[in-house]
Amino acid sequence: MGFKCGIVGLPNVGKSTLFNALTRTAQAQAANYPFCTIEPNVGEVAMPEPRLKVLAEIAKSKEIIPTRMNFVDIAGLVRGASKGEGLGNQFLANIRECDAIAYVLRCFENDDITHVENRIDPIADLETVETELMLADLESLEKRVLNLEKKAKGGDKEAKLTLELVLRAKALLEDGKPARLAKRAPEEESAFQQLQLLTSLPVLYVCNVDEAHAASGNEHSAQVEARAKAEGAECVVICAQMEADLAALNDDEQKEYLAAAGLEEPGLDKLIHAGYRLLGLQTYFTVGPKEARAWTIHKGWTAPKAAGVIHGDFEKGFIRAETISYADFVKYGGEAGAKEAGRMRLEGRDYVVQEGDVMHFRFNA
Repeated sequence: MGFKCGIVGLPNVGKSTLFNALTRTAQAQAANYPFCTIEPNVGEVAMPEPRLKVLAEIAKSKEIIPTRMNFVDIAGLVRGASKGEGLGNQFLANIRECDAIAYVLRCFENDDITHVENRIDPIADLETVETELMLADLESLEKRVLNLEKKAKGGDKEAKLTLELVLRAKALLEDGKPARLAKRAPEEESAFQQLQLLTSLPVLYVCNVDEAHAASGNEHSAQVEARAKAEGAECVVICAQMEADLAALNDDEQKEYLAAAGLEEPGLDKLIHAGYRLLGLQTYFTVGPKEARAWTIHKGWTAPKAAGVIHGDFEKGFIRAETISYADFVKYGGEAGAKEAGRMRLEGRDYVVQEGDVMHFRFNA
């Protein structure tokens, strides 16, 4: 499944540079991994997963298939976007289709690149972006209230539940707070998500710094990191221009470049991993002579639901899951060795899949 992340930001913050770096990275992966540019502003990139190569080597898999994520470059975000300024409605519609939003924030000084509001203040930029999304959400909710009230008075239980959620979110927005802060019970979550509010989506802050501060960040990024910590949001520090340069290099050249900059991994890898943490995602594997493949699921999913990611029939007809931990698969040299050592487990319907599990599902067709 992977996930879909919208990239938003004001003009001249490095948003397009970052997206172009992502796209070039994906093109560089095309020799080894499935890749497509779905639309001019949508790029699909493989999830960095070194364990997959290890598993494939052990099982002598012919093909490696990583899980993927989509980045959507949301154009047209300027002050007044909620009222149709810039690309207005188009950019709002694109965001509604995403699982999370990455706010790209300018945290670098450069007199040659003007800021749309003639200042370098990432917190103010963040608030401008958030305000536009909140205004759009508020307008959307206000349009629904009258119709929901009529239905609720007529005894429609679903409308009554939806109205309660709408009014709860509306009150927050009117108080200048995003809808994701709305308190709701687990049984209300599905109905809340169906409201498709822009500010209900999880947020990832991307601090775009200059190359000199790519490893350590700077005073601007420190402000954003503090804000993210207070909100329980994710935050990564990236030099978008460096990522664009890295995308043009081969693996060995990238390692040298990163080492010289004092970095252990590309910023794009950090961005993807942060997105997984933000959404509570994890990976399990299926491995065989034909292919070694990574699958993305939510933490807490049971074996049948995880099997359903491969095919709906796997979930419907689930019998059991033959399961080996990644560490045991590697330690004992594959499935046969792990089975001989008694490290393969037969797990039933209630088994909660763990990060890195290597699984083979048995099911009735």
